[in-house]
Amino acid sequence: MTDTADPQPGKAGKFRDHIADHTRRTEQALSMGGPAKLDKRRAEGHMNARERIDTLLDTGTFTESGLFNTSMQPQDADRTPADGKVAGFGRIDTRRVAVISNDFTVKGASSSPVNTNKMEHVKKVAGRNGFPVVFLGESTGARMPDIMGAKNIIGVNNNPAQYMRLRDNPWAAAVLGHCFGSATWYSAMSDFMVMRKGACLAVSSPRLISMATRQKVEFEDLGGWRLHTEVTGLADLAVDTDAEALTAIRSYLSYLPSHANEAPPRVAVPEGSETQADDLLDVIPEGPGQVYDVKQVIRRIVDRDSLFELKARFAKSLVTGLARIDGRSVGIMANNPIHKGGAIDAEACDKAISFLVHCDSYNIPLVFLVDQPGFLIGVEAERKKMPGKVMNWLNALALVTVPKFSVIMRKSYGLAVRNMGGSNNADEVAAWWTAEVSFMDPRSGVSVVHGLAPGDDGYSDKLAEMSRDTSAYDLGAVNGARAVIDPRGTRAHLAEMLDIYNDGLRGGIGQHHLRNWPTAF
Repeated sequence: MTDTADPQPGKAGKFRDHIADHTRRTEQALSMGGPAKLDKRRAEGHMNARERIDTLLDTGTFTESGLFNTSMQPQDADRTPADGKVAGFGRIDTRRVAVISNDFTVKGASSSPVNTNKMEHVKKVAGRNGFPVVFLGESTGARMPDIMGAKNIIGVNNNPAQYMRLRDNPWAAAVLGHCFGSATWYSAMSDFMVMRKGACLAVSSPRLISMATRQKVEFEDLGGWRLHTEVTGLADLAVDTDAEALTAIRSYLSYLPSHANEAPPRVAVPEGSETQADDLLDVIPEGPGQVYDVKQVIRRIVDRDSLFELKARFAKSLVTGLARIDGRSVGIMANNPIHKGGAIDAEACDKAISFLVHCDSYNIPLVFLVDQPGFLIGVEAERKKMPGKVMNWLNALALVTVPKFSVIMRKSYGLAVRNMGGSNNADEVAAWWTAEVSFMDPRSGVSVVHGLAPGDDGYSDKLAEMSRDTSAYDLGAVNGARAVIDPRGTRAHLAEMLDIYNDGLRGGIGQHHLRNWPTAF
């Protein structure tokens, strides 16, 4: 907070010039790009850098760092308030956070030696003292001529750990305009990224790319929200306005601890949560070949209105999201039969690994809801390095040290049984009565082994043979499922498991073996 008022004007006679000069300099530093540029943004429906901070943080909690920064270029010193990036510390829901908000009205929020140093300082303070960093991105990239030449480029990039990610504390990012350079790097490295529709996230601007390739490139095609929510999976969420993006960051951080060495916060359970599962049997189809939307199941198991889905538009056959059960944060990973029958493709593998890394880094127990026919096979899958992705998933899962609970709802076939927590890859495995576990769908097995199709003579007998020992009770008989449960009891079962695995010896803190797994899969 910046106080420009003189608290005791009568006693400050000999400092009156200093007070006046300080007030003038403070007003200049807070002026950003000036009234015309700020009015233009307001007319376009976009917040400025300081309005974004005010909206994100609890009222009156912002303490600025580097307010009087300016460009190192003498000719620009009076035209670069705060050097184009507003940074400091505040609180969200009373918990401490750091924030960096790019001011596009000052030289396009371009990165310079001064504001890069400011960003590094704020990141270091947050990491050392254990609280999240929020990046509010909108930047043209590196500032020229400030970083041209060997001397300047080395001066800006002389910290070898600048882009190291150890996940000691959560990072969240909002892409709120055109983001190039460091605004892109920090967004891609963050644990959570939300994009405002109309924004662009890319390595370089369309203009530079068009100059290099002699082809016209549009912002949306280069790095629009559809690309990053549906194709690359870099963005977790797309929203329509700045305010919605900032609300999403507040919501996301509410599920996480402030740093990796504490458990996530536990909150009150919303009224009505205990009865949501009463109609679960109405949601699940009785026929094994019928599809359903697993989100309807998730919402009946977790605390009311607590599902916060991540990467909803990407790899839709696998749902990942944060939620709460009995007030405790959990990570939900669920196969969704309504998309590709729940088959796991290469993109779903990337999505799963990213989520495992996220939850293990921040002490969030994992819940697998299983209904999958196996991995998607074919030429395209092999070209997308499917074998390597499957193995990476299993490797990451083996390194996870937070509690893992798997619920086999219906089918679970092949090696993917293990990827979804079966075969002792979860601490506790439960099965609904509808569960069916085997190397392959028995119907496919009859075709592969015997060359028979439905309706052929002997098909029914061979199907019964292939279906032997595949039921939930068969799994329970060999202790492959510790419990066979009524679907309506899933919430109560998971709540009890969370209580049993609360890890009182270590306070719910994992070992974070995945903390330095590469970012952005």
